[in-house]
Amino acid sequence: AEGSVPEPLDADFLSAQGFNGALGETTVVRSLSADGDAKVVVAVGLGQRDEATAGTYRRAGAALATASSSRKRIATTVLADLPDTVEVADAARALAEGVVLASYRFTTYKTDPKPVALERVVVIDEGGRSTTAALTTGQAVGDAVCVARDLVNEPGGSLTPSVFAERAVNLGRDLEFAVRVRDERAIKRARLGGLLGVNRGSVEPARFVELSWAPTRPKATVALVGKGITFDSGGLSLKSTEGMKAMKGDMGGAAAVLGAFCALTALKPPVKVLGYIPLTDNMPGGDATRIGDVLHIRNGTTVEVLNTDAEGRIVLADALVMASDARPSAIVDLATLTGACKVALGDRIAGLMGNDEALLDKVRGAADAAGELVWPLPLPDHLRSRLDSEIADLKNVSGGRDGGALVAGLFLQEFVGDGIPWAHLDIAGPADSHENDGELRKGGTGFGVRTVLRLLESFPD
Repeated sequence: AEGSVPEPLDADFLSAQGFNGALGETTVVRSLSADGDAKVVVAVGLGQRDEATAGTYRRAGAALATASSSRKRIATTVLADLPDTVEVADAARALAEGVVLASYRFTTYKTDPKPVALERVVVIDEGGRSTTAALTTGQAVGDAVCVARDLVNEPGGSLTPSVFAERAVNLGRDLEFAVRVRDERAIKRARLGGLLGVNRGSVEPARFVELSWAPTRPKATVALVGKGITFDSGGLSLKSTEGMKAMKGDMGGAAAVLGAFCALTALKPPVKVLGYIPLTDNMPGGDATRIGDVLHIRNGTTVEVLNTDAEGRIVLADALVMASDARPSAIVDLATLTGACKVALGDRIAGLMGNDEALLDKVRGAADAAGELVWPLPLPDHLRSRLDSEIADLKNVSGGRDGGALVAGLFLQEFVGDGIPWAHLDIAGPADSHENDGELRKGGTGFGVRTVLRLLESFPD
């Protein structure tokens, strides 16, 4: 019953059911309460006690939500006996994240949707207000990730640049952050030639979205940049049908940035946060950018386009220049940028690159705290010359297959303002999941939202 503490479960009985307490394992037990009413008890495995981390409780929350998805209200004692190595607030936040994320379903286009029934989870422990605050924070973070998931899961023909921008405006109004949308005319005035060049083959007009949120006395300013290709056909360098299947999600970076903004008012990080989101699809229309065309980026750099399927770095170039113009304390960009990164690191780990070791350490620490996997990759100087063009300042590709993710990072680095710490997260692998596993659901994952929020909360320490 809601709010009551269940009697201890019989270990021998659980073992007979095949339950051994492995992390994320669950088994359902039917029993009778003192008044004779039948109730359902779910045993959730937490793994080895001496190996527990905050992430243990995210996984436990996800397992609990999955096992209880047909119930409207449940109570849990999973936080009642924490190991000394795990802080109550960290475990409570992670638990709430796991419950929210495992309960996520994208049912917009289902004629007979079957959403999760779970509406309320009562957490029984002795933490009082601090636990309640941490649970509220975890719910806000989970909701923000779900915003990003919804955006990634929308078809490219439905989530056009204009629709994405409209959603940003509505979310900003509801969740108290400022939104500015530049239309085609304003994009031209801002000299965003990379964005305009990628958009040339599309009948859907481009948009450039700028976001802003600030506390009363910000300690620093952090700029977030997100790649927003709402559908990527490859342009004239056309992808195969198989290669296009996941390309409605090529705006996973933009979704992560917008999702992160949705939690700022709840989390109240000590920094001003700026967001820059270039939005377009990449289509092979009659006036699409041709192989060999030269585009002019906002800072005057000219780029020879030798592969129109390497378009993400071109729109990010304009956005990085815009972000640099604000002279923030740091820039972090997120992008489903290269298949090469997915080949190197798989589908659960993001590549981390940048120009400032201290910032990279902060991002990696934030990712560890958030339970998202990143791995540092280099930006080797010897590869930079491969971007030299005979007729322009840069080529958008090196012309070779080796080091593709690193070459893309080197290209982006050219558009970061001098002296500004910058980190690049290539999320091509973990932005999409092919299976339900723990807090992950098939489809868009919202990867990066949790890492960015952790970074902002701890910045500039």
